[in-house]
Amino acid sequence: MGSHSTERDGSGDERLSTLLHNMRAVQAVAASVEGTIGPKGLDTMLVDEQGGVIITNDGVTILEEMEVKHPAARLMIGLARSQQREVGDGTTTATLLAAALVTEGVAQVQKGVPVAKVIAGIEQGIGEAVARLKEAALPIHTFDDERLFHIAYIAGREQEDIARLVIEGAKLLGREKMLEPDFSFSDLITARESAENEVLDGVIINQRPLSREMPKHMENVRLLVLNDALAPEEMDDEALGTEIGFQRYLQLKEEYRRNLEKLRMLEVGAVILDRSCDSMAEEFCLDHGILVLHRVFQSERVRAARYTGARSLKRSALNKDIKELSRSLGFAERLEFDESLGQVRIMGGRGVPTATMIIGASTGEVVGERERIAKDAAAAVQAALRGGYLPGGGSIELFLSRHLEVWRQSVKGMEGFGVEAVAAALRTPLIQMMRNAGFNPLEKIEQVKAAQAEAGVSSTGLNFDTGQCADMLTSGVVDPALVKLHALQTAGEVSRAILRIHTVIRRKSPTTLSDE
Repeated sequence: MGSHSTERDGSGDERLSTLLHNMRAVQAVAASVEGTIGPKGLDTMLVDEQGGVIITNDGVTILEEMEVKHPAARLMIGLARSQQREVGDGTTTATLLAAALVTEGVAQVQKGVPVAKVIAGIEQGIGEAVARLKEAALPIHTFDDERLFHIAYIAGREQEDIARLVIEGAKLLGREKMLEPDFSFSDLITARESAENEVLDGVIINQRPLSREMPKHMENVRLLVLNDALAPEEMDDEALGTEIGFQRYLQLKEEYRRNLEKLRMLEVGAVILDRSCDSMAEEFCLDHGILVLHRVFQSERVRAARYTGARSLKRSALNKDIKELSRSLGFAERLEFDESLGQVRIMGGRGVPTATMIIGASTGEVVGERERIAKDAAAAVQAALRGGYLPGGGSIELFLSRHLEVWRQSVKGMEGFGVEAVAAALRTPLIQMMRNAGFNPLEKIEQVKAAQAEAGVSSTGLNFDTGQCADMLTSGVVDPALVKLHALQTAGEVSRAILRIHTVIRRKSPTTLSDE
């Protein structure tokens, strides 16, 4: 009996050792971004081996750029990527919530609560919190709603010029476009050194014309978009070495020459290519005033095709007859090449309306950060239009924490300890914002809890300038509901996955397996 007890205690110690090891790993990840959260959050400097520097406040950038080897920590990086991919903002909040859930879950296990009960309780607690969040979400009906500007302003790190530009871009596209499931508003953001902030009713190709002699300003342009090179069909050297192969080569070259003539007959003014353009085509296009943009990124080709109404083709499609080929061309009222920025602007397309938001930056060093900030603001605006908004500043999370402390009494069995873990974790974002603002969290959290209980609303939070309680909705401190919902759900999934890990075993390398 004594021997069995010792063995059981030993396995329990081993299990706790794994939990504690994983907990420390996720805490280290959370520590790398916790200083950036809230209005008083600071920036992080990322340095690589070559001395390259990124200074950013963006949680997902920090997490993706930092060196991480621990498997549990990598789950946290995956969480940040999921949050960024789905809603484009809130990665720091999601990371802090996940780390807090793991920490609070481990604390309950150390008290003797079975891991399975803690995990089940966490699942119930998050389910209840998500349901309350959905009920509390308030809709945004118009682009002129001041809440929408506040959302852009907060997500845009309080940079007013970016917030206003993003709202202007959203207005230009319209509500219907912003609500399309597969449309990503943040993809329309581009930042350029020395550029002016601008919303362009059109698209941009970040590429220079193939030749300096090609036209730089064009009107009423027909466009051809090729996901290919503008060159004859390729033949391998072995085939060229035969008489039949050489004759085939001459035939393909003649077909190619006739296909180039089709561009002139169709009055094509611009060609956008995935790959290169051979010398024959370059000379032909120069002679006939055709603008060629080669090696254009796929995302830019797709946007240009949609905007102008063009169908993206392979070069073999040039063998089609003139009438059929004509139906694949796009149209733009105007094309302009900006020499200083090295980009071609396409305006007045006849396809799907779109816009491009150009963010100016004073130096090359801040271009990337300005673009990240603007993309966050754009993603937050789109999320708010889709799912409404909630009070920010950590107030709604604290309200949910207080709600779960009461609701926990209705949970039967040891799962209630898991609900307690969720209640404690939900206080983390506000506590960290208080720390970053220089306040004592123990004092201030009780102050806000008392004010919430007295007012009976979820929007009572802390003014991080004065240290006094304030209504977040009245103060304009609001966040997109979808950002908070996804952050909580994803944090719950990741924390439960980490708590389920009983032990970590190093796998054999593939070479060892093959040797055996």
